[in-house]
Amino acid sequence: MYPIPKAQLRPNSYDYESSPMVKPTGFREYDARWLFEKEINLMGVQALGLGLGALLHEMGVKPEIVVGHDFRGYSSSIKYALIAGLMAAGVKVHDIGLAITPMAYFAQFDLDVAAVAMVTASHNDNGWTGVKMGAQRPVTFGPEEMSRLRDIVISGKFRFSEGGGYRFVENFPARYIADLTTRRKLSRKLKVVAACGNGTAGAFAPQILSALGCEVAPLDCELDHTFPRYNPNPEDLHMLHAMAEAVRESGADVALGFDGDGDRCGIVDNEGAEIFADKIGVMLARDLSALHANATFVVDVKSTGLFATDPVLIAHGVKADYWKTGHSHIKRRVRDLKALAGFEKSGHFFFNAPIGRGYDDGFVTAIAVLDMLDRNPTKSMADLYRALPKTFGSPTMSPYCADEVKYAVADRVVARFKDMQAKGALVTGQKIRDIVTVNGVRVTVEDGTWGLVRASSNKPELVVVVESPVSEARMREMFAAVDGVLRENGEVGAYNQTI
Repeated sequence: MYPIPKAQLRPNSYDYESSPMVKPTGFREYDARWLFEKEINLMGVQALGLGLGALLHEMGVKPEIVVGHDFRGYSSSIKYALIAGLMAAGVKVHDIGLAITPMAYFAQFDLDVAAVAMVTASHNDNGWTGVKMGAQRPVTFGPEEMSRLRDIVISGKFRFSEGGGYRFVENFPARYIADLTTRRKLSRKLKVVAACGNGTAGAFAPQILSALGCEVAPLDCELDHTFPRYNPNPEDLHMLHAMAEAVRESGADVALGFDGDGDRCGIVDNEGAEIFADKIGVMLARDLSALHANATFVVDVKSTGLFATDPVLIAHGVKADYWKTGHSHIKRRVRDLKALAGFEKSGHFFFNAPIGRGYDDGFVTAIAVLDMLDRNPTKSMADLYRALPKTFGSPTMSPYCADEVKYAVADRVVARFKDMQAKGALVTGQKIRDIVTVNGVRVTVEDGTWGLVRASSNKPELVVVVESPVSEARMREMFAAVDGVLRENGEVGAYNQTI
């Protein structure tokens, strides 16, 4: 038998050292995130491994799994606790060691193993931990699997079994790097800033980009899990500003910024302009749709409206499918629609064959950007960016809202805007033209200005994004309107950043 996990235990006590603690809200829509030692302890992680092993058996998946960990001071210990639970459930573990998340996804194919569990807190602050899991490559768990896993773990309905095993796959990163770089070198000479925020990607980025033929200017590539300058998050303005400064100092053609677990890539152009990931997606869609006519691209609801209105994409016969935010949601939609690629505003990009294998990989994204520059030898990154129709968009803003209430608050905001639409009420002085509720609410008014509110899937926050094709003033008016509706809910706190 194994003790049933508890939601809370007092630290520095016998119970804390002898019983599993797992806060149920750590099971998110498409992965798991907890504050280590406050919301989950090592025995709780072991219970998670037992639960995951039980779920694999329940799903009829061969009981083998790839496991890796990111570079945090506690990630290795969490991984070994997870492995102990998996082995007790009769699962054979293939440990690839220190890795970025797409390296673990690649291992599912390279080692011919169906399941994966990557220990990572991604770009979250220190203190957070988590696990990204899947059992049907290239997709990862979505809400259904995560809900079932939560129920198994919280109820303690584990499945102990013989046959568990362990092997360490020596020097696995070399296989991943070879897979990315065994190709023609870039014909264009490009100087590239490789920005890693002292996260895990720093162990691999300079080597990968050099092997492609780039001159590399490393920026914060030394591994340091204290993240002394900023969190490795290419959607965060602190990292983007550092990348822009490095471009101006080095004269680089582009800066490529990788998040803490390497599955996202952010871009700063040769003039130091910080380009939001959804605009990079439009640029890549333009480039790829010229090679693959009538392509389908899946984009998340936080993304720019240009995917549907850009005249170049329309001329290439592109179909844009706006879908739920979240790497698991977009990944599945890309697979189900057989789309050429999927783009998230957060920087998770998913490329199907012939470009990728369908999972999110910051280095595959970087290579796609470099290939785009290679195919446009007379144009700079800034030139390609300026060629897009002008829109005025915000960064992703995240007002605090507790995990226990954030979905209820989001539902109230959806209902409020739907009621306004039904009554013909004005938003920013205009009628509501369209409302999309596939994930929170995206409300668009007559001139194309829109605002989005949804619940964050991995942090105690709401997510707010606004954009206008008209002017910055119209964008700010939409933010004021959206924020006004949010402030009708007392549970909504301060923003992490604003416009």
